[in-house]
Amino acid sequence: MKIQESAENYLEAILIIKERNGEVRSVDVVNELGFSKPSISVAMKNLRENGYITMDSKGFIELTDKGFEIANTMYERHKLFTKWLIELGVSENTAQEDACRMEHVISAETFSAIKNHISGCNAEKM
Repeated sequence: MKIQESAENYLEAILIIKERNGEVRSVDVVNELGFSKPSISVAMKNLRENGYITMDSKGFIELTDKGFEIANTMYERHKLFTKWLIELGVSENTAQEDACRMEHVISAETFSAIKNHISGCNAEKM
């Protein structure tokens, strides 16, 4: 099931915040992404209604299994593309921005092939 790029970004942000802080609230997502509180509130409602997150009575957000799967996929892609672009000589800021766009449009098959190629190249360097 394909979800919108914005939803993928929200899920990835939730994963990153959870890893960094141990817990996530909507305000943390606001601060991470720089969007307005009303925009984040609508997004969290949509993610909750579509089964990607849960939110407890205190406002703490948790990824569901399917939310985690998407978030983890996007985050893995983001990290690999960022590192790869930097190794190619791209500035860190540009690499981060480009990786963020690339992670959403590439197929699983192509990502797997790139990941295997990069792993093979890095193994040859050792």
